Formats: sequence, structure tokens, C-alpha cells
Amino acid sequence: MKTTNISRRNLVKGLGATVSTLAISAPLSAKNTMENNLEVKPLEDPRGKYPQPPYQKQTQPHPGLASKMSPVPDHGEKSYKGSNRLAGRKALVTGGDSGIGRAAAIAYAREGADVAINYLPAEESDAKEVVALIKAEGRKAVAIPGDITDQAFCKKLVDEAVKQLGGLDILVNNAGYQKSNMSILDISEESFDATMKTNIYAPFWITKAALSHLKPGSCVIATTSVQAYDPSENLFDYAQTKAANVAYVKSLAKQLGPKGIRVNGVAPGPVWTPLQVCGGQEPDKLVKFGGDTPLGRAGQPAELASIFVQLADNSGSYSTGQIFGAAGGGGHP
Repeated sequence: MKTTNISRRNLVKGLGATVSTLAISAPLSAKNTMENNLEVKPLEDPRGKYPQPPYQKQTQPHPGLASKMSPVPDHGEKSYKGSNRLAGRKALVTGGDSGIGRAAAIAYAREGADVAINYLPAEESDAKEVVALIKAEGRKAVAIPGDITDQAFCKKLVDEAVKQLGGLDILVNNAGYQKSNMSILDISEESFDATMKTNIYAPFWITKAALSHLKPGSCVIATTSVQAYDPSENLFDYAQTKAANVAYVKSLAKQLGPKGIRVNGVAPGPVWTPLQVCGGQEPDKLVKFGGDTPLGRAGQPAELASIFVQLADNSGSYSTGQIFGAAGGGGHP
């Protein structure tokens, strides 16, 4: 019988090679299993992802309802998937019943935040839908109807949001008023006053009331517009307020940065919201709304939701005083 002589050195060497093989193959196997379990995300052509013009000619009385638009805007009701990025946060969103504010409110709730929304009483039916969507995520939903052109209400709005949410660390000044006029001579004093008070005065009043509640790590987000950079001839007064919103962001960021509070803005291009169908655009131009962008269509509110999440998330900690654009390839920034 033949005896095989295996030295200790060779034995150790052999065992080492075997262990090394196991150490390498196990992670590779785990990686392959993980990749097999991942849902494949196909590429989406942004041009045809949502309805393209021509859109149906339509008008609504101010302030307009998303539920009555054709097509109905996508706010992420079915498409936005959260990943717990804002767990435990407490947000106040003005204009949260529809449009971009609604998209932000839905996204915040699906990321784990409790959300208070403000809106006009005439928008109650849209607001109820948002409240139901927030509650469906197991988050607290606070509905606070009222007119933010009233200074006293702005103070009450913040107080009520803080009381019902148990604090405040995300403030989104999103609500806006827009009225198309082809000539400065057609802008009434009443309309001009509504534009200024909604878009400039209200964010000032609300931010001032909220500041004492915002701790280091909190954030303020303003919805501005490409109109601040490339104003249309029919939005003379609105464009001025959006330029003011850009200055609001950049100046306030310098004030609050030393306090650990970030301030940023989002500048949408043409986005399909009730703002457009209740006087924000000329009815004839609305049919081709967004068609002059490189993507050839209007944006949908859902396409901006992730920007609002990123600006509120701790991972965006070095972004302050910035304006983030979403305009389909046109406008600035």
C-alpha cells in the first residue's frame, strides 16, 4: 500500500487556497443573487413619457382644480416610490392641494414625513385627495385651508402646523398666483396686488413666523420659475415675483447658513397644473403649452417631486442658496 506524504507547509497552503476560493466565491454568489432579485428599470424616453401637445383647450375659474383638468396631472399618486429618506420629518407645504405642491406633499409622506398642506377653501376637493394619500402612508396629514394673502392667517397657518405636527423642519413656500396679460395696461390693481401678496408677501410672512421653530438641519424651499430668468411678455408681474423669489433664496441662505438651516429653490419650466388653466396662460397658447421645449411637451408635477425630496434630505447638506431647474431643456438655470 502506497503512503502519501503531505508536509505541514503544503497542507496549510492547500487549506489557504481553499479558504480563499470560498471567500471569493461567496460574495460573488451573493452579488449574483442580489442582481437577479433587482427589478430591472427600463429606459424611458422623456419625450413620450407624458401627454404631448396639442392639449385640449380649457379654462377654469380661479383657483382651478386638478381633478377637472384634461389630461389630469400626474402628481406621483401611483408612480412615486419612497425609501424612508425623510422619516420623522415634519413639513408644511403651501399650495399642497394640487400641482407641484401636491407632488412634494405625496413624496414627503412616502419618504416618511408628516405633512401639513395649505390651500384655498375652493380647493377643498383636491385637498381631500391629498390628505387621503398622506394617511394611506401611515403619516399624519394636516389640512389648513386659508388665504395666504392675509398676514394674520400666515401666522396662524404656521402656528397650527407646528401644533398639529409637533414641530416643523421642512417649509415649502410653493403657492403662487399667475395671471396672463398681453399688456401692462391690462393688469388691474387687484390682480397686481394678488400676485405680489401671494408670491412675495406670503413667503415673507410665513418664513418669518416659522423661523423660531426651525432647528439646525431644517430647510426652507421656495418654488420660483424659469420666468425669473427668461420672462414671457404676458407674465410681466408674475415674472417679477419669481425673480424676487430667487433673491429670497440666495439672501436668506446667507442669513440662515450660520444657523445650520438650508434655503434652496426649484425653478420649473412649463408644468401642467391648475395655475395654467385658470388664467395663467392665454387659452389659445395653452393648447401648445410646453411644445417649444426640447422635449416637446409640458412637464408633470411628479417629475419635480424628487428634487423637493433631495433638497429636504440630509444627503443634500451642502446645497444652500441654490436654484434647481426642471424645464424640459429650456429656460434657466
